[in-house]
Amino acid sequence: MSITINIYYKGENGNAKKFAREMVSSGIVDRVRKEAGNLKYEYFLPFDDEETVLLIDRWKNEEALDIHHKSEMMKQIADLRNKYHLSMKVEKFTSLEKENE
Repeated sequence: MSITINIYYKGENGNAKKFAREMVSSGIVDRVRKEAGNLKYEYFLPFDDEETVLLIDRWKNEEALDIHHKSEMMKQIADLRNKYHLSMKVEKFTSLEKENE
């Protein structure tokens, strides 16, 4: 059973895109993807909202997600979010099927 988190980052003047670019260029995205239990960490741009970026973040289980939330990277992500003055909307989904281990 995996957990998928959709995070909608919203800002002004292209700040959500700048945030996502800095997440990638700083290496934070690569480090998150290498964490035990991470299955997906990708940014997407909605066609009808220039000021929002969607992050789809998927984890093997709740334990892996909890470890990620306690990591030093979460402070770095929060600092970047504050730097770009972004708001967030978060949706959490749990799959019903078992993942291959």
